[in-house]
Order: sequence, then C-alpha cells, then structure tokens
Amino acid sequence: MSNASVSSEPVQDFSSFVGRHFIYTYANGWKYEWYARNEKTCDYRIHQGLVGGRWVTHQPMNLVQLAPDLFKVDWHEPTGTCVSLSFDLSRRILHGTIFFPQWIAGEGQHPEKTICYQNEFIEDMHRFRDEGPAYPYVIIAEFAQITYMEDVGTDNDSVINAAPGQLPQGYIERVN
Repeated sequence: MSNASVSSEPVQDFSSFVGRHFIYTYANGWKYEWYARNEKTCDYRIHQGLVGGRWVTHQPMNLVQLAPDLFKVDWHEPTGTCVSLSFDLSRRILHGTIFFPQWIAGEGQHPEKTICYQNEFIEDMHRFRDEGPAYPYVIIAEFAQITYMEDVGTDNDSVINAAPGQLPQGYIERVN
C-alpha cells in the first residue's frame, strides 16, 4: 500500500454548479428536484419515493469539486437522515446515497412524519429523530438520470417555493 497522500485540495471552481436546478429520476423510479442555492445551502423537493411530497429550503450542505463537471454534496438533516450526492454534469447522471434512520425507513416505521415543508417543522423533526430508533440505518444507494438542468442563478427563492403537489401538471416531466 502506498503512503502517498493528497498534498493539497484540488482547485475548487463551483461556477458551473452553483445556481443550477436539476430534476432527476433514480433507477428505482424515485423522482427528485434539487437546487444548488449557493456554495453552502441547497433546496429540494421529493416528487416520488419513500418520502414523496417532502420539500426543504436552505438546507446546509458541504460542496466539493472532484474533477471538471464532477461535484459532490453532503448534508445531515434534522430528521437524522444523511445524504450524499455526486453530480456528473457532462454525463447528466448522479449517484445518491441516502442514510435513513430506522424511524423513517425501517419496517413498520413512519416516513409520512417527514412529508411536509420541513422548515416549518424543525422542532418536530428533532423530536422524531430523538425518539428514534435511529439504528440500524437503512442505506439506499442508486444512480439517477438528470432529465432537466438549468441555470437559475444563486439564492433564487422562486425555484423551490411550493410543495410538489402545488406545481403545474407536467412540471416534473420536463426534459432538456
């Protein structure tokens, strides 16, 4: 095994990523929408999947550039859920890993408790998280196809501003 290490962080140029809005569909059929609001926060809506109907704005995140057109974001939610997404802009794919606590994704548990505009229910999310159970985490890792991608600028409050069910018909089916 080599003792080589990374001596410095690769150049971090977020200009082709921050301000981007994405719609994507995972291989398992789950449909998501995600917006790189700025270098430190993201917004998202879940249209289909275990917690379809959930939406969040101003979610703190960590962002890194791994290579040209390749970005990785990670965050930890008030629910106890952890998310890691890798976006490959040139191939229009992403890989997502979601680490759901047992209370959300375990058998007989309650994912519906998270289906809301989370920002208005942070204290509830903390309470549900603390009541648990957390372990064992349910880990879901899937590839997704990015079907829609646009640059809408940074800190644009009009991008993710309503529940999935309040959007015009066909909104999530847009492609470009």
